[in-house]
Amino acid sequence: MTSKNPKAFDHIPVIDICGLYSNDLEQQKLVATQLGHAAENVGFFYITGHKIPPQIFEKLLNQAKAFFALPLDEKMKYYAELHGIKHRGYVPVGEEGYGSADEDSPDDNKEAFDLSWDLPENDPDVLANKPMHGSNVWADLPEFQQDVSDYYQEVIALGRVLLRGFELALGLKLNDLNQLVNKPTSQLRLLHYAYNPNIEDKLGFGAHTDMELFTILKPTTSGLEVMNSEGVWIDAPPIENAYVINIGDMTEALSGGRFIATSHRVRKVKEERYSFPLFFACDYDVIIEPLPQFSTIESRQKYPPLKAGQHLFEVSAKGFRYMKRMVRNGEIILSGNDVTFGKHRTDISSETE
Repeated sequence: MTSKNPKAFDHIPVIDICGLYSNDLEQQKLVATQLGHAAENVGFFYITGHKIPPQIFEKLLNQAKAFFALPLDEKMKYYAELHGIKHRGYVPVGEEGYGSADEDSPDDNKEAFDLSWDLPENDPDVLANKPMHGSNVWADLPEFQQDVSDYYQEVIALGRVLLRGFELALGLKLNDLNQLVNKPTSQLRLLHYAYNPNIEDKLGFGAHTDMELFTILKPTTSGLEVMNSEGVWIDAPPIENAYVINIGDMTEALSGGRFIATSHRVRKVKEERYSFPLFFACDYDVIIEPLPQFSTIESRQKYPPLKAGQHLFEVSAKGFRYMKRMVRNGEIILSGNDVTFGKHRTDISSETE
């Protein structure tokens, strides 16, 4: 979707969300008004005033640096293929190839370590072999599990605070959105783009919108760009101690199009880059469609119902080389549901985050 504001945005707004932590409802509403304006007219914004201590992120960054510095054969011990449809672990360079029928992904210059909501092996959904459910894979590095888990829990808590802000901005009741998040398929990606002096800085790979409710992003260097309503790419460089938030397809659908999922991409850059997106999702079995308050003939046609987790899993199954092999081998059966939201959904390349 593109901005409904007749004047195209030329910057990404910065919002201090400290008022959302207040017990004063009026303070919460003041922040919610700003969140709503940004979500309706830009689809992207920075947040400050959150309660994630800087040292929590620094520990995460140090763990990512330690892991990605390991020899490839060591990292491959954690290869995601070893863990099947729960999708946890290491994703090597060239593994992802969205939008292409080919296994090889020559444009993919990133590696990743993926994790999600950590579940015990006796959880009913794990025992039922439900996709994207299971225990996390942890690298055998000092304090890796503790430091990464601490960050995950902090950013999930931040996501719940933002959901409360969105509830207020949309005129919803308390918990209308948060009740959808109990055992979510919220994936955290530790991404590493290696320094490559042979790469020419380029404008433009992988214009896409994110599928989930929203994304909470913390990158170390520039590279992210956001498209405004005139098709102009706007830089979204890192701001110290701020997080980048972008509305996802599913929040756009739930709001009947009031909030917008804006296209963005990652520009190739020579310098080494780390990036940490948390794709804040709802529970697997939540049906995504316009909430009753936003349900009209037009919105129902534009946003037909789909099961949140199944949609995420099937898109992943079309994007990761090891899952493509599982599809060909009959280990994964796709439903054939091609319902998509957002802009450029068929133009997702491996340069996404």
